[in-house]
Amino acid sequence: MTKLRIFTIQNIVIGILIILFDLIVYVILGLLLMNYDDFYEESKGVQWSLESMSITDKMTYFGLQFWHLINIALIGYVIYRILSIKK
Repeated sequence: MTKLRIFTIQNIVIGILIILFDLIVYVILGLLLMNYDDFYEESKGVQWSLESMSITDKMTYFGLQFWHLINIALIGYVIYRILSIKK
């Protein structure tokens, strides 16, 4: 029977790289949404409503929501994998 190792150097480096990539995506999406916030015009509608957003702003907004879903799914998967390890 082989011993299953979770916390190897390779797994730790891969985990750190995934977290850094995730943070980079959040920073980019956040900066794009700051662009919407900086150039918002009251004449276009209520702030953060879809009517007041351009196509680029809508894609950024929905991209951020989709990225949240991806993160929730991956966190759930990691928890499932940790809990399903045979002892």
